[in-house]
Parts: sequence; structure tokens; C-alpha cells
Amino acid sequence: MFDIQEELKKLPDRPGVYLMHDKNDTIIYVGKAVNLKNRVRQYFRASHNEGMRKDQMVKLIDRFEYIITDSELEALVLECNLIKEHRPKYNILLKDDKTYPYIKVTLGETYPRVLFSRQMKKDKSQYFGPYTSATAVKDTIELLQKLYQLRTCNRNLPRDTGKERPCLNYHIHQCEGACQGYISPQDYQEKIKKALDFLSGNYKPMIEELQQNMQAASANMEFEKAMEYRDLINSVRQISEKQKVTNSDGEDKDVIALAKDDRDAVVQVFFVRDGRLIGREHFYVTINVGDTTQQILTSFIKQFYAGTPFIPKEVMLQTKIEEEDVIAQWLSSKRGQKVYIRVPQKGLKEKLVDLAQKNARLVLNQDKERLKREEGRTIGAMKEIAKILDLPGISRVEAFDISNTNGFETVGSMIVYEKGKPCRSDYRKFKLRTVTGPDDYASMHEVLTRRFTHGLEEKKERSEKHLDQAYGSFTKFPDLIMMDGGRGQVNIALQVLDELHLSIPVCGMVKDDFHRTRGLYFNNVELPIDRDSEGFKLITRIQDEAHRFAITYHRSLRSKEQVHSVLDDIPGIGPTRRKALMRYFQSIDAIRSATIDQLCEADSMNEKAAQAVYAYFQEKAAQKAKPEE
Repeated sequence: MFDIQEELKKLPDRPGVYLMHDKNDTIIYVGKAVNLKNRVRQYFRASHNEGMRKDQMVKLIDRFEYIITDSELEALVLECNLIKEHRPKYNILLKDDKTYPYIKVTLGETYPRVLFSRQMKKDKSQYFGPYTSATAVKDTIELLQKLYQLRTCNRNLPRDTGKERPCLNYHIHQCEGACQGYISPQDYQEKIKKALDFLSGNYKPMIEELQQNMQAASANMEFEKAMEYRDLINSVRQISEKQKVTNSDGEDKDVIALAKDDRDAVVQVFFVRDGRLIGREHFYVTINVGDTTQQILTSFIKQFYAGTPFIPKEVMLQTKIEEEDVIAQWLSSKRGQKVYIRVPQKGLKEKLVDLAQKNARLVLNQDKERLKREEGRTIGAMKEIAKILDLPGISRVEAFDISNTNGFETVGSMIVYEKGKPCRSDYRKFKLRTVTGPDDYASMHEVLTRRFTHGLEEKKERSEKHLDQAYGSFTKFPDLIMMDGGRGQVNIALQVLDELHLSIPVCGMVKDDFHRTRGLYFNNVELPIDRDSEGFKLITRIQDEAHRFAITYHRSLRSKEQVHSVLDDIPGIGPTRRKALMRYFQSIDAIRSATIDQLCEADSMNEKAAQAVYAYFQEKAAQKAKPEE
């Protein structure tokens, strides 16, 4: 039994992080303290007022734990990580969890490539970004590859030079054939230098060069070629016009401002890179009654920069934040250079912050109705389903489905919806182990038994080891199980739960004769649903998603099995030769009809392997032609 008053006496006079748990052992709040003893005790003093929402939280605290650190900076880093991992109910939470794209130039390679990347690593590559539009990044990369005929393959050059035939890009004159050694590393590096110059914002030389080429092609009556150059010039201009110059200091900045009302907040971030405003992004933040602009910005900055690899030299804000010195120290340590947090008071910088705030206010006003509709489609729909089933509340729903073809490669799917939205990280696939033949009930019994047995075992293991990490997809049980079917499937689920001594509501998603959702089967009664309601639409989405996920997994297994049965059973044909044969001949039928000499033309094939393939298909053909006795 956890005695809060006794545990409060044990708190150390040290900096650290504290975690508040409710009676279900769910982490509901994560906080940081310069002095754990003083800070945590404040929550439990009758005279202390943390605000209405925090006061509600205190009533739910069943126990707390803490982790000491050597400094307030370490506590800040740990707090950010824990909030991102557990997403506690009573913390101010950043709803969006986005990663921004970069353009990566692999300068560590003899023949560098220009690639799309979601991460900026400490390697020999040079990175440009981050950018807010993945489409713009892909368009830029495609333009550079087309203009400078850069390679797109992932071959290890010069080690693999000449080992394989050149790809299609070489034949359509969009690659110089670096894989064949047709261009020297020195000449290729000149092309890369021009690409780097372009990515650094120097567009003028490229446009001038393209204009000269267009005029020369036109003078030579090569009008189609001239049109290609004209289109490339337009592409370069479109990309260059997307970048608006904000100042001439050439530094990296993030401009952050927010707008809020009683229940919602929108944070607007302007990204300034090398003195250019390359884009903007807005984020929705859940807030509590009484949260100040200062508190919201502080929480946003911690979570936002904990999840992005790029830290700018300067962060410009509309108002001062809490813990400014320690946050600036943390950002500086992440960047490896001094980071400045400033609140500009005049000039262009102040106008830029004001512009960001106006954009945030515009988004907040425009999106209010959309957010209400989205909430109706998700949380509101969950409430409708709970009302139909007469359940106190539903947050997490798990749905299951079975897929097979006459019992072949039977698989099961588990999909998860939380607060009306798919939680794809918790989806799970099951390949049946004990069931043979098309027996959906037995298959579902195995899937459900494995799912909940796994969860019970993990919970027991964590309990024995006194582990407090967040629940995973198996240890966190649903508020409702939805079966793809009626009475039979529901009874199977109830049987499994009874065998495991679990009590979880189970309903069936019943379809009509036209395979459309008709209603819910619950407590031996089929409950009708208004087909125009958001609850009905959510049930349909859940049912379709469970079916799609199972079918996709089954098709992948079936495809692998078909490839295996035809090629992998041939002596001397392993994965490398199988891929080489499929790449060269494109189909099994073409391999089946090929001669030994033709088979030898594929990469990695020798005469012995070709004879084995030829003999295998000849034997199969003879067996098929042999009359039945």
C-alpha cells in the first residue's frame, strides 16, 4: 500500500522528474523540479492552488514516483522524453508529432546522390532543410537529378562498377552511367557542386545556363529540346519563388507565436533558413483552463525541439517563457553551438513575430468548425457507440478479423482505434499455428487467446519487476472488443475471455445480405443504428479497416508462398539467383519457357544453375502432361 504522506517525507532535496499515477497505474502527469521535496509536496497542501484542472488531477493521484538527476538541465531533457513517451492526460500536450523532410547529399560517396531524408544524422553527408513540404522536396530532388543527370541507384560505386547493366535512366539520358564508369568521379563532382550551389539558394547561374541551352537548341531547329529547357527554367523559377527573403543576415531562425481561446490553442512556427523564410507550420495544442501564453509556449518549445533533429541559432517568441535560461542551455547542447531565445521589440523581427501570431489567430478562427466536425467523427462517434451499448465510456477499441483462401495460410488481424482514430502502431498480425482448414471460429479462438494471454503475461512480468513504463499494444486492454460478425464470433470472444478470467465488453458488427454494416450484436440482442450517424460511420470504418489489414497480410503471405514454391525448391537457386531471374525475365512463365543459354544470360547464373532450372520446369511439364492412371 502506497502511503502518500509517508512517501512525501522521503523526497530528496535534489533536482529531478516526478510522475503521478492514478489507481489504474496510468501516468497522468509528468513534471520537473529544481527541488523534488519542495515541488511535489506543494500538490498535497490544502492551501496550495494549482488551478482547477490540476486540483482535479491531485484527487486522482494514487501514487507517485521520481527520478533524480544531477542538474535542472538533465531534468528538463528527461521531462521532455517522458512526456513524449507517455503523453499524460494532465500535461499540456502537442497534438501533432511531425518530422520534417531534408535534402541529403551523400558527399561521403565517390559518386554522391541527392536523397529525401526524414532524419539528419552525423555522417559525411550534407543536409539542407528542414522543409515543411515533402512534395516540394521531392520536386526539387527530381529537378536536380534531371538537370545534372545524377544517379538514383543505391549501388556501391566504384566497387560495383560494371557488375550490372545500366538502368533505364541511362538509356533515356537522365544519368551519365556512373555505374558503368562512363563518367569520371572528377566530372561527376562538378555536377554535384552545381547542385549544392542550387540548394544553397544560388539559382541565377542555373537559369542563365538553361536559357543559353534553350536558345542554342532553338537556333538549331531542335524545338522539342528547346521546350524541355523552357520547362526546366519554369521549374527552377517556381522553386526559387517559394523562398521569400526576410532579412540579409543569412542565419537560421524559428519564429514562434500562438493564439488561444478558452479551450484551444494554435502555435504558428515560421522556419527561416539561411535568411530565407522557407515555410511555416501550425500545431494544435490541448490546453487547460487558466493556462497562460507563457506556460503554453514553454511546454510547446520543450516538446517540439525534443522531437526535431535541427535546432536553429535563434528562436524568436512573442513573449518570454518560463525556465528560459535552462531551455536555452538545453537547445545549445543539442545544436552544439550557442542558441539565443529572444523576444524582439521593434523592427523587422518584431513584425515577423506579429505576423506569425496573426496567422495563428487566423488558423484558430478558421479551423474551429473543422475541429468540431473532426471531434464529432472521432470522440463524438465513440460516445454514440457507448450510448448505444449502454457502456460508461469507450476510449480504446480493438477489432479482429480472419482471412484465408480455403484454409490456405489462415491469418488474423487486430486493429486498434483510440478516441475514434486508428492507432496503427498497435496493429498486430497473427499467422495461425494450431488451425488447419477453413475454420473461422477455431482461428478466432486462437488469435484472441494469443492476444490476451500475451498481454496478461507481460503485465505479470512488469509487475514482478516493478516496471512502470507505458503500456504496449498487448498490455493495454481495450474498453470494447468488436468482432467482424454476429452471434458466433461474439460467443467465441466471450468464451476466450471467460477462459482467461477477463471481463471486457464484446459486440459483433453485423452485415446484411449485401455485405454492408447493419447493426451491432450485443448481449444477445441486435441493436439497430442510425445509418446517418457518426457512430455508424465509425463502425463501418473499423470493420473495413480490420478486413483490409487481414486481407493485405494474407495476400503478402500467399504471394511469398507462390514465389517460393516455384523457384526456391530448385537446387542451387537461392534468393540472389531467384531475384536475378525475376529481374531479367520479369515473369515465371518467361523463365519456364527459356532455354539453358537464355537462362545463363541472367546475372549470377552459371550453366549448372541454368540446367537445374531448365530440368525442373521440364520435369514439371512432363508430370502435367502424363495421363492419370
